[in-house]
Amino acid sequence: MSVAPKRPKGPPLNAMRAFEAAARHVSFVAAAEELNVTPGAISQHIKTLEGWAGTPLFLRNAQGVALTAEGQALVADFTAAFDQLADAARALRNLTPNPDFHIAALPAVAQLWLPKRLRQVRAQFPEITFSVTAMETPPSLAREMFDLSIFFGVPDGAADQIAVCADAILPVCAPTLLPEAKEDLTAVTHLHDQTWEEDWALWAAHSGAEVSQSKGGPRFSLYSLAMEEAKAGAGVLMGHLCLIEEAVASGALVAVEETPCPTGRSLLIAQPHPARRRAETAEIVAVLSG
Repeated sequence: MSVAPKRPKGPPLNAMRAFEAAARHVSFVAAAEELNVTPGAISQHIKTLEGWAGTPLFLRNAQGVALTAEGQALVADFTAAFDQLADAARALRNLTPNPDFHIAALPAVAQLWLPKRLRQVRAQFPEITFSVTAMETPPSLAREMFDLSIFFGVPDGAADQIAVCADAILPVCAPTLLPEAKEDLTAVTHLHDQTWEEDWALWAAHSGAEVSQSKGGPRFSLYSLAMEEAKAGAGVLMGHLCLIEEAVASGALVAVEETPCPTGRSLLIAQPHPARRRAETAEIVAVLSG
């Protein structure tokens, strides 16, 4: 008679993944954003893991969460394990003939900066299918199946990071609005992007200009929408030079003031660790950043 004893079960993989992300960020909300689930789902997964382990891994309070000593002791092993799992998944993906090349980018970058350059890349690599995902925050290239990410940030000198251009801003508008804007910038409607709410105040402080209504005016969740409104003559937009280059070159937008204000950020292309890169990555980056 065969014997099939009941084997002890380990904790659910999704619960362990939720714990690792929450421990790395020390935040259920940030972990939820990374894993594309709700904070409630992260909380439930961690409760499941705590129940399996028989000990709390996080302290919950009104200000957020903090790791217990037991939770902290697990972080390094869990992080290393999921890093290795991500490497294995990437190696498995790369077995596929001509796998898609995945790029993550800030929505404004994906809509306004990337298309022209991506056409050049496609022309040089017709055998590769390029996919672009627009997202608000940079993904973890060590974990997610992205081959590049393109976002604004402060350069840190990392070897995996390439600063394409320094971010600088100045007010722009449609040519029909230019005389009015030049006469009195405080009298025209100011357009705002919700990602960069501080743009008007930053430019005013740098230029010394009086912008009395800098906090008023329409707000847009997508920079491309704000730019279309500016092109339609609806108001003056604080233009990010990296993003408005085509609109300015075509004459759809013109500068109200000529002196740009640096923001301290740059448009950055981030690459995975060399061991995780595709063979074509360096050539693709060279075209995008050229």
